[in-house]
Amino acid sequence: MFALFTGYNDAGAMIGLGVRVRGLRPITALLLLVLAVLAAPLVVGTAVAATLSTRLVSFEGDQAPLLAGIAAAVLVTVVLATCRLPTSLTLALIGGVSGAGLGAGASVDWSVVVAVLAAAAVAPFAGALTARAVTWLLGVLPARKGAGERLRRMHLAAFVATCVAYGANDGQKLLAVYAAVHAVSPARAATSVPALALLAGCFLAGAVLGLRRLAASIGGGLAAADTRAIVVTETSGAAVVLGTALLGAPVSMTQSLSGAVIGTGLARGTRRVRWRAVLHLGAAWLLTLPLALTCGAAAGAAAGAVAP
Repeated sequence: MFALFTGYNDAGAMIGLGVRVRGLRPITALLLLVLAVLAAPLVVGTAVAATLSTRLVSFEGDQAPLLAGIAAAVLVTVVLATCRLPTSLTLALIGGVSGAGLGAGASVDWSVVVAVLAAAAVAPFAGALTARAVTWLLGVLPARKGAGERLRRMHLAAFVATCVAYGANDGQKLLAVYAAVHAVSPARAATSVPALALLAGCFLAGAVLGLRRLAASIGGGLAAADTRAIVVTETSGAAVVLGTALLGAPVSMTQSLSGAVIGTGLARGTRRVRWRAVLHLGAAWLLTLPLALTCGAAAGAAAGAVAP
């Protein structure tokens, strides 16, 4: 259920942005994303999944509060989406798991929690700054014949990088939850064929269900975009998320892409940015953590009280 909901909640933003350039079919984009979710943990490791499943909170074998925190994160994400405040499931998961640990009286490593939240807070700004730099770099490249075709090839490469970055970081929450449910390490789950088949199938099904609803949330809601702007956005978002993955810090791909979209728009003038949509999205992010932390604490306390 969590993998299904993750595909429903996450995939639309990336696919919606990617297919705005002619030449990339939605089914191809979806398959590339699912393949990256499966392969990236094997290539770059499972540090992000380990952070979510064990480093934030030590539940010492008591899975009930952890699962309650995960449920609280999903609930907060659904409620905010119902209120037309699309938010980051990864951010909600951090709050829900930390809150569950607090409510259940488990050992919460607040230094790790603060470091992870700091990375999440910096990610949109890092995406915006990186987008400005990439925009400048593309601007100084010499003009050539067939520039449109070159941009389309760059877009394909940038989209693949975005998928890999998602699988290396944001997508590892699938492994973290699977590992928590089955009481195994994320590294072991990443090499289990049945586990990968289950996660990939449910993620793909959720992505198909949620694609139409979420496709415009990043692709066109924050700033007007053309092929060059989309290439910049994808390249910048992927760079930020891959960088944080190497540190084992869970960072939402949608947050990084949002910052990159804004940075790309600013590079072409402040009027290109739809500031009302930016404020709307920022409000959703600000609400997510305290709501998830509170709900997670209540759920963790309840789970701890009924546990034998």
